[in-house]
Amino acid sequence: MGVLATIAKNLDTFIGPGVTLLYPLYATMRAIENPSALDDQQWLTYWVLYSLITLFELFCWKVLAWIPIWPYLKLFFCMWLVLPKFNGAAYIYENIVRKYVKPSDYINFISSSSSKRPEGQNKVLQMMSLDARKSVERFIDQYGPEAFERVVKAAEREARKH
Repeated sequence: MGVLATIAKNLDTFIGPGVTLLYPLYATMRAIENPSALDDQQWLTYWVLYSLITLFELFCWKVLAWIPIWPYLKLFFCMWLVLPKFNGAAYIYENIVRKYVKPSDYINFISSSSSKRPEGQNKVLQMMSLDARKSVERFIDQYGPEAFERVVKAAEREARKH
């Protein structure tokens, strides 16, 4: 029983780095290579939350040293954030963070920082979801604003037909 007791006592030491760092690093690299922005949200939110937990630990380490279950609480919380079955980081973003960070703030920032685009393009970008806006911005960067104008005009012509 000595070996199992030691493993149980140090579960956070054995499993913690894999759950909190190795798997998230791997999944983040896959998300970067994947064209979908859904997994980007999960992993960006995870890294923000993990950073906040780490900062909390740095500032409160003297108090946390007196709480023997803190490492296990952190481990289980990080597992909930990371494991694909739960996608806790995405849940926190959708249900908590999004309420306080308004997409319109982001849109206004994008619009003001993208003064190189014509006003009409900025208005179209403001009406889109974040994922669609990201794709359109990539299209404009790759093919130029003139190509985007041609696509918009073709869509307008098509809409008038129907």
